[in-house]
Amino acid sequence: WPLLKKSFKGFSEDKVPKLSASLAYYTVFSLAPLLVVIISLAGIFLGQEAAQGSIVTQMRGLVGDQSAAQVQEMVQGASLSGKSSVALIIGIVTLIIGATSMFGEMQDSINGIWGIKTNPRAGMKAMIKTRILSFGMVASLGFLLLVSLAATAVIEGLGARLQDMFPNVSVVLFYIINLVLTLGITTVLFAGVFKVLPDAKIRWKDVWIGAIFTAVLFLIGKFLIGLYINKSDVGSTYGSAGSLIVLLLWIYYSSFILFMGAEFTKNYLVEYGPGIIPDKYAVPMEGAIVASAEPKKQPVTAAPAPADPQQPWRTRPYPALSVSGPRDPHSAHEDIARKGTHVGGAKAVMVAMLAALTGAIRRGR
Repeated sequence: WPLLKKSFKGFSEDKVPKLSASLAYYTVFSLAPLLVVIISLAGIFLGQEAAQGSIVTQMRGLVGDQSAAQVQEMVQGASLSGKSSVALIIGIVTLIIGATSMFGEMQDSINGIWGIKTNPRAGMKAMIKTRILSFGMVASLGFLLLVSLAATAVIEGLGARLQDMFPNVSVVLFYIINLVLTLGITTVLFAGVFKVLPDAKIRWKDVWIGAIFTAVLFLIGKFLIGLYINKSDVGSTYGSAGSLIVLLLWIYYSSFILFMGAEFTKNYLVEYGPGIIPDKYAVPMEGAIVASAEPKKQPVTAAPAPADPQQPWRTRPYPALSVSGPRDPHSAHEDIARKGTHVGGAKAVMVAMLAALTGAIRRGR
């Protein structure tokens, strides 16, 4: 509960709704090139039509038939098939830049939530690193699409056999297996986002709690968003632009959940992990609570030397006197008299020793 409380507090302080709107805007313009690259990567193993059909099917379950059809038209319009060599090269570069822009914006937003920012001195190196990581995330999405399709095919095959063997149990079992599979893939995706994209040094074992929390939140939010879109008929309100509004609304709430998970992960790292440690391309923001990359050095103080029992009484320190209340003036006079007696007695001993030494010398003569 304390983590959730701090996450909701940071949710307001970091202006998560504004960050979600910004990411949704970037995602709409990056969606077509992003899907083209993902379909191209997955199509190497599955074929272009199979990969595209799988994505459209997934989109129908999320945003409805009209928005999924518009996404399909966007992907077909951004396709590079049938173009000349020069146009193909320009198109590939444009697609890569467009597909990675969304992840660049996502990186900046998570950096801001975690209290770090790109080091101005990094310059071109930081930008190149961001693009490489963003393209790596795009490739990872293509790989996860392959895994999802392969796992779905296996589950459907097992489901057909189970339905023949156990007609009453197969439907529920198939739903549970599909839910666990979706949760696992989504968790891996969010763990990769929190580990790779931010400019921070984070261990894999420190991101799984936040990734699981975000994945569960995402599945619940996906169900609620889909229910709201289907029941409210928000698309018809905006006429011909309704399908685009529905798509934008779904991306906005998905970004909302992502940044909520980033807030939770940050607080988990600060409370139970090593904290947020900026890498060499980042610096802490002013007033942000981050951990230092180097362990704190404790000041070394020399221990006081013990008193030597052979040390002369004049150089040996007196023991401290503990006073627990108002001093009696008579006791103060007694202390002074005691010290005077101690000093006087020492002088008498020294005089006696000198007298004895003088007598011995005289007797020797």
